[in-house]
Amino acid sequence: MDLAKLTWPEAAAVLGPDCVALLPVGCTEPHGPHLPLDTDVTIALAQARRAAELLAEERIHAVVLPPVNYGVTRFTDGFAGRISIQPATLWSIVEDIVEGLEAGGVRRVVVVNGHLEPAHVEVLRGVALDRPEITRDHARIVLVDVTRRRIAQTLGEAFLKGDHAGRYETSLVLAADPAAVREEVRAGLPPVEVDLVGEIQRGALHFVDIGIDQAYCGDPAHASAEEGRTTVERLAEAVTGAVREAWPELFA
Repeated sequence: MDLAKLTWPEAAAVLGPDCVALLPVGCTEPHGPHLPLDTDVTIALAQARRAAELLAEERIHAVVLPPVNYGVTRFTDGFAGRISIQPATLWSIVEDIVEGLEAGGVRRVVVVNGHLEPAHVEVLRGVALDRPEITRDHARIVLVDVTRRRIAQTLGEAFLKGDHAGRYETSLVLAADPAAVREEVRAGLPPVEVDLVGEIQRGALHFVDIGIDQAYCGDPAHASAEEGRTTVERLAEAVTGAVREAWPELFA
């Protein structure tokens, strides 16, 4: 269930120490000429909503929080529509949200992140490391980090190559928000083969410096909603797995 769609009495009935609050985090940045600027938000929301359904099947109360729509987005510098915030700002936003939840008794928060730029992910890792356990007054924060090998290897070849608005992300948006995809553009896009992961490891800082001149790499023309639905399921299972690992008592 989406917390933002509840009334306050309904929220009071579900929020508390046994609730798992899922916080989708994305960004506002270019994703090729065929995907919207909120692509990473769309992905994070789809992952969180499906995870909430899976947790409900286990009789675990989970709520999907309103998403964080801004992140650290330096790689798309030079493209229209990019809105980046400072790492400290992202940290403060997540901390403030969690503190607001703590005031309502919530002690379990899971960050469901759809934006994979390294500097952005590092902030979220830091926030989670800063809240490693539940205390009387504070919540534990768990980050579902899909860049970790254990999860990444389940997400397909396109993801492992460092897809940005290519087959991986385009398939996810086709599954979660198909009306947002500019199909007439997508169908004619040629593959852009770039070793994005390797380029980042070698120190690349901006897409334009490594030949990504349309804000996408990979093969969006061969994306499909079917593949996207399969990937959403795997992403949601990663969330439920993280919840099970962090709080096995909820599944007893």
